[in-house]
Amino acid sequence: MELRDATRMILSESAAHPELLRVSRQAHDALAAGRPVPYTELSWMLKEAARKNVYPAVHARYGADAFDEMVLVLGREIDRQAPVVRH
Repeated sequence: MELRDATRMILSESAAHPELLRVSRQAHDALAAGRPVPYTELSWMLKEAARKNVYPAVHARYGADAFDEMVLVLGREIDRQAPVVRH
């Protein structure tokens, strides 16, 4: 699964949440155009989708395996971009 596919999954179920819809649409469009999306936006999308209880609809629509892969793809990209904080 590509990062763009992962953002599309959240986008497809976010119509009831205008801010999540806006951010997920912008992320999907940027990725479709070959532009990067900052990890802060991807992280916000992942958290906001959980907070707005979008995940059950994504899970029902795409299935457990696709849902798990979506979370992994987003998580890997967030981890790849996020700065390493040393204490």
